[in-house]
Order: sequence, then C-alpha cells, then structure tokens
Amino acid sequence: MFDVAVLGAGAAGMMCAAVAGQRGLRVVLVDHASRLAEKIRISGGGRCNFTNIGAGPANFLSDNPHFCRSALSGYTPQDFLALLKRHHIAWHEKHRGQLFCDDSSESIIEMLRAECDAGGVQWRMNCAVAEIGQGEQGFELRTGQGPIRAAKLVIATGGMAIPQLGATDFGLKVARQFGLKVVEPRPALVPLTFDPAQWQALSELSGVALEVSLHTGQGKARGEFLEDLLFTHRGLSGPAILQISSFWKPGEPIVVDLAPGRNLAEELLASKSGNRQQLHTVLAGLWPKRLADRWLHLAEQKGKPGLAALRLADAPDKTLRGLAQDIHQWTLVPSGTAGYKKAEVMRGGVDTRGLDQKSMQAKTTPGLYFIGETVDVTGWLGGYNFQWAWASGMACGKAL
Repeated sequence: MFDVAVLGAGAAGMMCAAVAGQRGLRVVLVDHASRLAEKIRISGGGRCNFTNIGAGPANFLSDNPHFCRSALSGYTPQDFLALLKRHHIAWHEKHRGQLFCDDSSESIIEMLRAECDAGGVQWRMNCAVAEIGQGEQGFELRTGQGPIRAAKLVIATGGMAIPQLGATDFGLKVARQFGLKVVEPRPALVPLTFDPAQWQALSELSGVALEVSLHTGQGKARGEFLEDLLFTHRGLSGPAILQISSFWKPGEPIVVDLAPGRNLAEELLASKSGNRQQLHTVLAGLWPKRLADRWLHLAEQKGKPGLAALRLADAPDKTLRGLAQDIHQWTLVPSGTAGYKKAEVMRGGVDTRGLDQKSMQAKTTPGLYFIGETVDVTGWLGGYNFQWAWASGMACGKAL
C-alpha cells in the first residue's frame, strides 16, 4: 500500500516521484522497461538537450494552448539549472538556447535517481501493469511483481514515439478507461516523406544540408521556422523539417525559402549588367554545388533548356525573376511522415480540458493524474519537451 503510484520512470515520472517522496509521501515508481530512462539516455546525441533557456508557452502546441502556462511558470529552465548546480552537473548552451550536458546524459538520469532515493521512492523496474482498477481505498494495480495499491495514481508513461525503446499507447488506454477524451495522436518532430516516383529526381541530393525558412498552415495553425534542412533518400529531414512536421497536416503543402533573408530577384538583376558568369556558377556560390546542379537540371527538364549554361548578362529579366521566385517559394506536398519509429515525440494525447492545469489531476476522477508526453502538450525541437516533463512533473508532485 502506497500513497502514490507513478507509472513511467522517464523524465516526468521521476521528477514527480522525487518531489512527492521528498514531501513525505510513500511513493512507488513502476516501469515496464528493464533499463531506466532510455529516452533521456539517447537524447541530444547522448548529451541530453535537457531544456531550452527561452522555453515558454509560445513554444508548445496543444488543442488547449493556455493549459501549459501554469506548470511552465511554476517551474522554469532556471529552476532546473539550480537543480543541476546542486548535483554539480556541468552544461553548455548551443544555438537557439538549447542546453546540453558537458558530459553524458547519464548525469541527468543519475541525478533524478538520486532525487527519488532522497524521497524514499521504491522502484519496480521490469514490471508490467496488466490491469488498473479503482476501489474504496484508491487504485489497485495488477502487475508482474504482484498487486500494488495506491491512494493516488500518476500516469507518466509517455507517448508512442520510438517504440523500439518500449514506447506504447498505455497512457491513452488508461485515459479512455476512466472516461477522459484523447486528442488524436500522431508522430511529431519527424522526417517527412514523399511519393517515391516524384522524389526520385531529388533522391541523389541525400546528405545535402542548408539553412532555409519554411512554413505551413494558416492563421493560428501556421508554423514558421528558420532552421537547417537535410535532403534524404526518401524525403526531407533536419531541424527545419522536424519543427514544421508538428504543424503539418496531411494533404497540406509546405513552402520552403531556399535563400532566406535575401531578395534574389533584386540581387540577380542588379548584378546582371556585363556579368559573364553562368547561372550555374551564380547558384553554386549560393548553395552546395550538388543542389545547384540538380536544381538547374530539373528546371531545364521543365521547359527551360540551356538555363544552366546561360550567362547572367544574357538572361531575360523575366527568367531571373521566375528563377528567384521558385527558389524563395519551393512548394511541395509530403505524402506522409517517417512514423513513430523516427519521431522524437507524439503530438496529441490526453485532452487537457479534462485535467486541472495546476495539479494535472483528472477532473472527473479524483486521485488520477496525467503528466509529460502522455498529455496533449507538445514542445518544439530543442529541449522544450523535457522542460514540459520537468514542469508538469513538479506541478503534479507538489499537488499530490
């Protein structure tokens, strides 16, 4: 018999269990995996992008966008840095506010384990939960290591991204069992794929990377980013695509500016007079050579023969304006995503309209809580999802 059972020993679950245990509650932390916190371990190339210094509500997606405000304001990136300082964990900032461990992501795992141990949290690893019931004294769990009874139950089992590490839809099933609504889940922060026949002409660009700006969607659903783009054999990836994938909806186009921050038409027209450089040479000065070659080759196939060898001075103004527009507004419609196996997170989850924003408790089932990725709050790429894990875990841990 415990005061609290936390299901899921990941970032949110360990944070919540540690806080509740250190505040005097008898806590058990249950996870079906045999190895602790694999998602933390592999994150950030093994150095764990544990937060973003600028994390705030605007960096999160949800059908109920204001829900995350309370938890995020109650536990900030600076609060997590204070925890790292107490445990003597060195860190550094990369571009766009992303914070990483100087050493290994194991430092974060060991810190969370130590915090749980300081709260007297009991561990049940490699322990599958077969059934959850509710009785007069709270919740009854039937597990592979025997029954567990707890007055309160926290679901921190994550989403469906990276199933090869054990990710499942367990948390969503529990939500539905107790009558909570679920916002339709889908892969997010994931590469986008294209029809193989249509992409064949671009597949040889695999490995080419460059900075772009891109957008998709309209109005409040619009997403726009300036990030690095990576060509792959099947489609597009890199930070730019991972970011925009969370906003992209099937059937919608994405618009990519392959020369961001420039007015290519004006530049070409201004430097046209007497310029004997070929257009191929001009583009090769702007982009990786492979991309310049392929772009002009495809343009020639679409009815502009001789374009690559055309000297800038001889190019009609209309041709230069058209070339610039195609580069600034490359529009394409993905056929899909690379799926949960390649996704970093899941978008969607437990509908937050059914949860209390300060405690994460289900409004219709007192004593039942949902935190972390299981909830319909999805951060941008760059440490934001870990910050939601820490913040939601802290809010719940205090409320327990």
